[in-house]
Amino acid sequence: MFKIDLNCDMGESFGSYHLGNDEKLLDFVTSANIACGFHAGDPTIMRKTVRMALDKKVAIGAHPGLPDLAGFGRRNMQITPQEAYDLVLYQIGALSAFVKAEGGKLQHVKPHGALYNMAAKDEQLSLSIAKAIYQMDPELILFGLSGSELIKAGRKIGLRCANEVFADRTYQQDGSLTPRANAYALINTNEEASHQVITMIKKSNVRSLQGTDVSINAETICIHGDGNHALEFAKHLVSSLQKENIMMTKAADVIDSD
Repeated sequence: MFKIDLNCDMGESFGSYHLGNDEKLLDFVTSANIACGFHAGDPTIMRKTVRMALDKKVAIGAHPGLPDLAGFGRRNMQITPQEAYDLVLYQIGALSAFVKAEGGKLQHVKPHGALYNMAAKDEQLSLSIAKAIYQMDPELILFGLSGSELIKAGRKIGLRCANEVFADRTYQQDGSLTPRANAYALINTNEEASHQVITMIKKSNVRSLQGTDVSINAETICIHGDGNHALEFAKHLVSSLQKENIMMTKAADVIDSD
């Protein structure tokens, strides 16, 4: 039987009490990537999101980003590997403190936005991120773009890694995500996104915008919780996975059974 982890970026709001779709989305995902305050989120949002995830038995991950609130962490910044190490370790530590205080255990780390995409292609940046995670806790799982430099770095450092694929993003023929500035970066229909996910899980490939099939390893799927139809899509995707007899389970269970 095919197994997959379904993860969602969460805790990306502000104002202490506004939680958007997060609480309802937790009914449909197996892992939550919680913002750590640099690209989004604040301490109260972090605590509340951690508590909700634990109550719903959803695995928790830190979602560190670049220090760019105005750009939501989606704009590239010139940072050194040492700076990347420092900001990632700082943010994991902050989120980990809330998880520990609430009686839980951190499962994984997934870099956010521009940091994630920069690391996907930059070996030295990826190694510094992986080192920060490993030195925080060698049992943590690193989520990275399938087949990317980040996955390679994590394995080189000694981390367990989960190859991540995206439900609502299109791909380039080199396996990278289509930049958001491109008009065709996003998949806008539930049916098309679900079809892409099923294909990635069962056939281990994805059709690029250039029309070629790209080999891909799907161990965890990212859905985004900040769209207008995020909850509707989550329900549709889970239903599609169930119809295909694909088991949803936490990332640790997926990679440990490979």
